[in-house]
Amino acid sequence: MTKISGDMSIIEIVEKWPQTAQILMQQGMGCLGCAAAHFENIEQGAAAHGIDIETLLSALNESIA
Repeated sequence: MTKISGDMSIIEIVEKWPQTAQILMQQGMGCLGCAAAHFENIEQGAAAHGIDIETLLSALNESIA
C-alpha cells in the first residue's frame, strides 16, 4: 500500500491523489497554486505554515486509504 511521506513533493501528492487538495487547504496550506508547491516537499510546506507534520500525514494517508 502506498503511503504519503514527508519527503514527497506537494504537487506530486495532489496530482496523484486529487482528494488531498481539500485536506491541505483545510489544514492551512493554501499554497497549492504557488511556485513553492512544485519544489517543496510536504514536510517543508507544513513547517513553513506551522502545521504539525504527523497530523497532516495522518489525515492525508487516511484520505487515500
